[in-house]
Amino acid sequence: MDAFSGMSSQEICEALDRERTAHAGFQALGLSLNMARGKPAAAQLDLSSPLLTMLQAREDCFSEDGTDCRNYGVIDGIPEAKRMMAHLLDDVPENVFVFGNASLSIMHDAIARCLHFGCLGSDPWSTLPQVRFLCPVPGYDRHFAILEHFGIEMLPVPMTDEGPDMDVVEQAVSSDATVKGIWCVPKYSNPTGVTYSNETVRRLAQMRCAADDFRIFWDNAYGVHHLYGPGKQDALLDIGVACREAGAPDRYLKFASTSKITFPGAGVAAMATSPANRDEAKRLCGAQMIGHDKLNQLRHARFLPDAQTIAAHMAAHADIMRPKFQLVEHILSEELGGLGIATWTDPRGGYFVSFDGLPGTAKRTVELAREAGVILTSAGATWPYGEDPRDANIRIAPTMPTLDELERALAVFCCCVRIAALEVMAERA
Repeated sequence: MDAFSGMSSQEICEALDRERTAHAGFQALGLSLNMARGKPAAAQLDLSSPLLTMLQAREDCFSEDGTDCRNYGVIDGIPEAKRMMAHLLDDVPENVFVFGNASLSIMHDAIARCLHFGCLGSDPWSTLPQVRFLCPVPGYDRHFAILEHFGIEMLPVPMTDEGPDMDVVEQAVSSDATVKGIWCVPKYSNPTGVTYSNETVRRLAQMRCAADDFRIFWDNAYGVHHLYGPGKQDALLDIGVACREAGAPDRYLKFASTSKITFPGAGVAAMATSPANRDEAKRLCGAQMIGHDKLNQLRHARFLPDAQTIAAHMAAHADIMRPKFQLVEHILSEELGGLGIATWTDPRGGYFVSFDGLPGTAKRTVELAREAGVILTSAGATWPYGEDPRDANIRIAPTMPTLDELERALAVFCCCVRIAALEVMAERA
């Protein structure tokens, strides 16, 4: 029997008094700890410091094809940057379009192009009475924010251990032509840490869609962000290969960046897709840009010239991050294990731990933590419109604090989880 489930009303009240006393003690410490977003720690940023001094002289500023990277031009990226990003996108350089520093900007603009110009000759989405998007939950709040910004209706799809529930996905896309796309974070998903199974990837590629212009937005943000790895269980079937084999070569748009590889504010981002989609994007982007920062592309390509260098660099990241994820698993197990009030993930990669408390406790947990000086991602952020119908899920982001800070923050968090659970139990007793 779970420790909390057999409590009497008196025992619940006594336990609640003890936890509230502990919470008051945390408040008295004047803590100021932040686990709201998945930011790299300073030690991780230090790994990329050589980027800051790579281009020292005029002769350093030329691409391998002779392009002067200080000047205008080259809308889709210099050759070595295409090659570097192809490693992150599981594609060939010819299909890669290199943009600026943020994949989120590319995804935003890709949605905007669909809305204003359509997809390969289809009607612009903005001319349709309604546009819907499938959103695996729990999922990435920034994806949801883009859709809300453009007025696209979001349809939650439950996540499983193999990716989005494909029975739900297939039913939705086959019966409703207003369903135009799906967000996917296919490897070490945000926040669950799930890697999509081969079957899930193939079903996404093969499914019959009522909308001919249905698009898979394949945000492979954590494709090389292994904590233990990569093992056979971390392998991800390429969506591009699966779509071509299924006879739907234009169905996907793949996105990646170096944001959590080098410097989040000064990295390189890119999209890979079919030749038809690539050519359309290049034509439409011609009115938007002349070219992105080729000097930044050049320094990144020289810093990360091949897959082996990328793997070694990410192994150094993992050495910094792994102890933090192990600490999360240890403390949550010690403090909450066996109580029957919470479950959580123990990911093999990525940047987050997905935590589920009792229904009706997530907002209260986040509020209590804030009162004690620990900032967490807002409860509900992992659901469209910021509304988790169970009020249960919280995204834990352990990467930025030091180990000592993380230990203190987790102690506060576990106390708040217990208080929120006991309060719900007291109301039901």
